[in-house]
Amino acid sequence: MKKVAALLFASVFVASSLGFAWIEDDEEKPKHTIKKVMAKVFKGKTALLSKVSKGTATDEEKKAFIGYLKALPKNTPKKGDAESWKVKTAALIKAGEAVVKGDEGGGAALKKAANCAACHKVHK
Repeated sequence: MKKVAALLFASVFVASSLGFAWIEDDEEKPKHTIKKVMAKVFKGKTALLSKVSKGTATDEEKKAFIGYLKALPKNTPKKGDAESWKVKTAALIKAGEAVVKGDEGGGAALKKAANCAACHKVHK
């Protein structure tokens, strides 16, 4: 009986440890690829960046916008320095959050941070 209890305890311990490891790994994996973020946030007339910048985005679209931006630094660009990617994506997230909150100067910061050419020259 003691062996069964010990085996059961060990099984539960291992299973819970693996479960927590999977949860931790999911936090590190990006929810969206760079390609998907570019398509949803930056491309076309219905792009979230355009709607957020103009102030026409719904609360749901604003939340999605920030979610897409926060996925960027968890991805690895095709080329370029990792530190540059980190700096550029952090500036984009900070500016996006400022616009969504309605902070003064957020629009100018977002326009500067969302400069496609500046990022593409280095990372695409």
